[in-house]
Amino acid sequence: EKFLWKDIPLEETYRLGYENAKDIIACGFDPKKTFVFSDLDFMGQCSEFYRNVLRVQKCVTFNQVRGIFGFGDSDVIGKIAFPAVQAAPCFSSSFPFIFNNRKNINCLIPCAIDQDPYFRMTRDVAPRLGAPKPSLIFSTFFPALQGAQTKMSSSDANSSILLTDTPKQIKTKINKYAYSGGQASVEEHRQLGGDCAVDIAFQYLSFFLDDDERLEEIRADYSSGRMLSGEIKREATQVLQPIIEEHQRRRAAITDDVLREFMRPRKLDFTY
Repeated sequence: EKFLWKDIPLEETYRLGYENAKDIIACGFDPKKTFVFSDLDFMGQCSEFYRNVLRVQKCVTFNQVRGIFGFGDSDVIGKIAFPAVQAAPCFSSSFPFIFNNRKNINCLIPCAIDQDPYFRMTRDVAPRLGAPKPSLIFSTFFPALQGAQTKMSSSDANSSILLTDTPKQIKTKINKYAYSGGQASVEEHRQLGGDCAVDIAFQYLSFFLDDDERLEEIRADYSSGRMLSGEIKREATQVLQPIIEEHQRRRAAITDDVLREFMRPRKLDFTY
């Protein structure tokens, strides 16, 4: 997808896909229960996957895909064909070595809302292929450091906290770039309190702080003015630093051999 939509060489997108896979594995996935694949490799390894791509392509007209994705006459044909590639993993028959050639296994897809058009299309196609419709769980986007009205950008390292950031970089980014819901002065903040709905430090705490009681204490203190902007940013920094450090430690342990095992087509510890 990134190769077709962005000005990035295919070789670089291939490398980035493998690097992203290491980040995913580092979150704690079990190799006995997890298969990770790259379309660039797997489509040539599994004919059933490619057959499902073709079946989906035959079910969707150009007018339909143009209406769903807004394609124009100047878009490359790779964009038009790609939705079918995105749809194929929704069908258990695309992975016969895992699901024992069964076609009736339900699929649950956790994704962000920007991926929804692909799977709405897939839900329309699935009954025509004799497969169950996939279900989706939508995740929430992390807001950019500059505020919820701005977007994270891969070209601007200061728009987000990166998984490669050092503790010092995390602290600097939050203190310097995280949009504050606080007031213009300490006196005014003590009187009026901060706005948690727009404060990025609080937003990040709402994602990463496991202690709900502590989160509510921070919300109450910041909203009332008892907690200042610098203090809530310190809370966010102290929560994020160990999470990022632990992820980096786990990722460092993901060798190429470990990655190859996750990406090797094989039977998993499930019985179908």
